[in-house]
Amino acid sequence: MIDKRLIGVVTVKDGWAVQSFGFRRYLPLGRPEVLVENLDRWGADEILLQCIDRSRQALGPDFALLERIGKRGLSTPMIYAGGIRHAQDAVDAVGAAADRIAVDALLRDDLDAVARAGARLGNQAMIGALPMTAAGWLDYRTGRAEPLPTALLDSLANGVLSETLVIDPAHEGHPGAFDEGLLDLLPGDFPLIAFGGISTGEQVGALLARPRVVAVGVGNFLSYREHAVQTLKEAAAGAPIRRAFYHETKYA
Repeated sequence: MIDKRLIGVVTVKDGWAVQSFGFRRYLPLGRPEVLVENLDRWGADEILLQCIDRSRQALGPDFALLERIGKRGLSTPMIYAGGIRHAQDAVDAVGAAADRIAVDALLRDDLDAVARAGARLGNQAMIGALPMTAAGWLDYRTGRAEPLPTALLDSLANGVLSETLVIDPAHEGHPGAFDEGLLDLLPGDFPLIAFGGISTGEQVGALLARPRVVAVGVGNFLSYREHAVQTLKEAAAGAPIRRAFYHETKYA
């Protein structure tokens, strides 16, 4: 049964798609909507559009970007993350272009708002995004890590969020460096997505072989080669993911 996914990740800062290294250093890549189109055409199973500076600057979601992407007629489901301040933001982002929403800051600021958003959109539309270190859940706004709160773990166990994106911020952007031990810091049996420092088919296959891991996210390493998605899927031989394909003329 094909039930696991390869997620292409587009990181956006100051309105531009960037190549990120540990969420500390950045190289410009171009317009986010172009990278999103590429991932759609190249055969990613899902796309994560993460606007990493929206919550830090209290800007709210980037609705202008979502509107531009919404006009592109993508066939690939898209997750949006960045600047979600309350339930209405999540609803509006889905109304603009997103299929699902990933939240990090809102998990800290108002866990009840996450539940309200799930009640309106369906819990399957809500994903928790957790930057993790060996010390615990990292708050990127303060730089401090802390143990996962019981209330959050209860919400995850009770299905308030459909999946949990486990981010390795220390190794993000570094080839083959994802720390699998971070996955073991989350007790329970709720589904996990791994992201940060994943670059090879062997890595993808090993991670997807874990029963709880339902998807892996790959960012920088899909940005420069037209057939990167296909190559990665072919190298992950035996992984239960959809075969690679390519929409050669979709955006011609």
